[in-house]
Amino acid sequence: MHTVWKGAISFGLVNVPVKMFSATEDKDISMKYIHKKCNTPLSYVRKCKTCDAEVEWEDITRGYEYEPGKFVVFEKEELEKLSGEITKEIKILDFVHLNDIDPIYFQKTYYLSPIETGAHAYNLLLESMKQSEKIGISQVSIRSKSSLAAIRVIDNCIAMETIFYPDEIRPVSQVPNLPQSPFSVDEKELTMAKMLIDQLTTPFEPEKYKDTYRTALLEAIEHKIAGEEINVAPAAQKTNVIDLMSALQASLDVVKPIVAADSGTKPTKPTTPKPRGRKKAKETAS
Repeated sequence: MHTVWKGAISFGLVNVPVKMFSATEDKDISMKYIHKKCNTPLSYVRKCKTCDAEVEWEDITRGYEYEPGKFVVFEKEELEKLSGEITKEIKILDFVHLNDIDPIYFQKTYYLSPIETGAHAYNLLLESMKQSEKIGISQVSIRSKSSLAAIRVIDNCIAMETIFYPDEIRPVSQVPNLPQSPFSVDEKELTMAKMLIDQLTTPFEPEKYKDTYRTALLEAIEHKIAGEEINVAPAAQKTNVIDLMSALQASLDVVKPIVAADSGTKPTKPTTPKPRGRKKAKETAS
């Protein structure tokens, strides 16, 4: 794996030298934009409108537009100085429980490996986090981008998850047309919906989920290279379900035989739960 960063984790006065590696890889199939007329790939040109000329990378700097057409300009060295001490340090500020962090905060995962001289300190941090069942919250700067980060253990490896700052998370209140509490839910529909969730609940096994679009695209590419015609199967027709209750019952009808087959038992005919009395329903809801 390619090293993307070198530095150290620090907690208190303890320093753990580490190398950083990306834990994920982008497997999207790269496509170029092609001119239909001649099948030539299009190129993107960095062009200055004022000078009417192409601009080389060494002549490019960064700038912030504070008013239309007005910029303050920063050299690379100035931006690096602004990142300061955190540039090569992952400083753990606090230790928290992983369950305290909502998944909306997580961005990207990196693996951290010990540099030869830091193996002992690395093992100490890894084992202490394991036994305490805590993760570290830190600040880090990668390629001049400052970020919060969670330091945790994955399969005997210290990993770092970059996370958004709170002011980067849009409040839910900005989402239009959300239902207002208290919700009005039909008790019979709610019972059937929970039954359906129970039937579809399994342990999380990530290996069973496949990128079907990428697989289909790779097959189509192979067919086109071989000069073959691509035949796409027609989309499956949706069941004509007229209301929510019918949709729930139809879903249970489909799922229950599958669950029974997986468990090796004889499938049983699904039964619609009997409606509860209003008084009992209220007691259950409370």
